[in-house]
Amino acid sequence: MSTPSVRWVVGVDSGGSGLRVALADAAGAGAPEVVDARTPVRTGPAGIDARHLLELMLPMVRALFVRTGHGASGTGAEVAAVAVGAAGMATLGGQLRAELPGALATELGVRRLALAADAVTAYAGALGQRPGAVVAAGTGVIALGTDLAGWRRADGWGHLLGDCGSGAWIGRAGLEAALRAHDGRRGGSTALLSAAESLWGPVTGLPGQLYPRTDRPAVLASFAPHVARCAIEGDPVAEEVLGRAAGHLVEAAAAVCPPAQQGVARGAGVDVALTGGLFAMGDPLLVPVREQMAAQLPAARLVPAVGDPLAGAVSIAAALADDSLRLPTDPALLHVPLAAPAERGR
Repeated sequence: MSTPSVRWVVGVDSGGSGLRVALADAAGAGAPEVVDARTPVRTGPAGIDARHLLELMLPMVRALFVRTGHGASGTGAEVAAVAVGAAGMATLGGQLRAELPGALATELGVRRLALAADAVTAYAGALGQRPGAVVAAGTGVIALGTDLAGWRRADGWGHLLGDCGSGAWIGRAGLEAALRAHDGRRGGSTALLSAAESLWGPVTGLPGQLYPRTDRPAVLASFAPHVARCAIEGDPVAEEVLGRAAGHLVEAAAAVCPPAQQGVARGAGVDVALTGGLFAMGDPLLVPVREQMAAQLPAARLVPAVGDPLAGAVSIAAALADDSLRLPTDPALLHVPLAAPAERGR
């Protein structure tokens, strides 16, 4: 009597810090197997480099098959669906949309594929496939909401034009307060000045250290935990910075909640989840976020995020595999080809 083959799904999370790949039983049995690479996928003039993503991803998938005992080729197993979540997919994903369906059909026999912005996989990881709003915040910030008919997006415009309330925003506001203290201007914080100088030396040299760098958002965000520490220690300027950040984050959540109907409060009955590394700073930020939720979205429910963006990619792939995807498709945010080449003509 032959053993039934296992149907697998693959979830991929591609971001600025590298690539993570998960292999999971499509039926949901057992925990996914995960492997990661600290090499980010290259981005060039044509957008996200599809060939580089494949060079990184395919050996990782095969290594996961070996780990599960199915051999490097996945003998006795079927890859039913793949979901790739990538930072920059909305504006830089043209090459992925053009090349991945055929390549994955050839290499893995994949019949179903979803290409998603990382905000969508963050949403799916946090709330699954139910209506609601998610604020994903780390170095940057983006809010995404859906009523399952379409998507609403707020912010995600980068540290020069937006990302209000993000790690980079908090770090920049904290450093501005440090420089104000150095100059003797109103709004300065000697606590933040001391923290900045302990990291980078005299603040007069900070512009020369910061402006030439290509990773300015990450450098700014690296100061956010020091703002939180100063707030814990009772510095009123640091507390005020985090209060303003919380206001921006909740404003973004409010913007993506489904529009209020006549006589119904905005956000009534809507689940709002927070996800991303920024919220790991805990109460210094979360307490003012809860206060702002009560002020701006009193009828919404703040709920814990169930999982991370990689878990969201796995859940989207699993939904594709059994024809239960409810999240709305969108050319920029969640692209699902009608059929991969391996399935066409059947």
